[in-house]
This record gives sequence, structure tokens and C-alpha cells, in this order.
Amino acid sequence: MTSSEQIQLENIADSDYEIFALLKQRYSPRIFKDKKLSKQNIKQLFEAVRWAASSSNQQPWRFLYAEKETEAYDNILDCLSEDNKKWAVNAPLLMLTAYKEKTDQGTDNFHALHDLGLGLGGMTVQAQYMGIAMHHMAGLDWKKAHKRFNIPEGFHVTTAIAIGHFGGELEDLPYELQEKELATRQRIPQTEFAFKGKWGNVD
Repeated sequence: MTSSEQIQLENIADSDYEIFALLKQRYSPRIFKDKKLSKQNIKQLFEAVRWAASSSNQQPWRFLYAEKETEAYDNILDCLSEDNKKWAVNAPLLMLTAYKEKTDQGTDNFHALHDLGLGLGGMTVQAQYMGIAMHHMAGLDWKKAHKRFNIPEGFHVTTAIAIGHFGGELEDLPYELQEKELATRQRIPQTEFAFKGKWGNVD
């Protein structure tokens, strides 16, 4: 077993209740196999988004992606926080996510971020099924991204994502990030977010 395979195995969630295996296996690596995503792979990921639930079927999600060793990839990388730049450069593909701020009727789309999240959730599970990892990043200068890519008015860049096949070498990371890669995964218990009947009431 390779070190990356061992890391994958150790990152399987120790869930309190049994859930779908792909959800237990999902985690956000900082290392990736040195292998391009095929055009077919990329189309499959976006097809998963295409069929996600969407309020009034507005589908407000938008994505801008680039492959490594291209100018667009370097531009996305340059928009990331310094901490994210340290490891995201290992990803074969980088992506910006965005949403359309108005509905087709011209009113504020209060649910656009919710819909973007639903789409990304579907994409993430599809990616896991295909042996592809996604690391979602909030550490992003979205204003710089808007200028760098001439994002049209009415759309808002939200997050960045590093995408690639599971694998890679742990030694490609700085030591402090190697420790994070090996750290035990943690989640808050259900009692802190799931309430029955009234706020704060735990079943």
C-alpha cells in the first residue's frame, strides 16, 4: 500500500451512524496524482452539477476552470491565499465558482448560494465515485479574480477548488501541511446543529 493510499484509508470518516460509503470516504487532500483529468472526466463532473436541485430551476451556478501549465491556471493560483498557494499548485486543475446574483426575473436571488452549494455537493460525490478529489477553498481574493478574468457584472465569484486524482507524494508538502494531511478528521456532533420541534431541543 502506498502512503497516499494509506492516507485515504485513514481519512474514512468514523461516522456515528452508517451513511453512504462515498460520503464517508470524501475528504479534502492537499496532494494529488500527477495525472491530468480527461475531458470526459470534466464533462462528467459538470453533468453532476447540471442535474442538481435548483430553486425555480434557475441554475445560477457558474464555473471557470483551468489546467496546470496554462496562463489561466496561474491566474487562478495567484488569486488564492498564501496558505492555499503552498499546496494548491499540486492540483492538475483549479476552478473558480460563482453564482448569478439576480433571478431571470431581475430580483435578488436569495437562494443562489444555496443552489451553488447543492451543485457542488453533487459534483463532489460524483468526483469521489470517479476516484477524483476536490478541495474546496474559501481562501480566495474574489475581487482580484473578478478583475483578472473580467467576470461580468451580476455574477459573484465565491470559492476556488483544487481538483485531481487521489494520490501524490506527502513529501511534496511543507512539513506543517504534512501534519495537517495526517491529522484526525473531526466534526461537531449532531446535537449542536439538529434540533427537534424548537431551537436547541435535541432528540
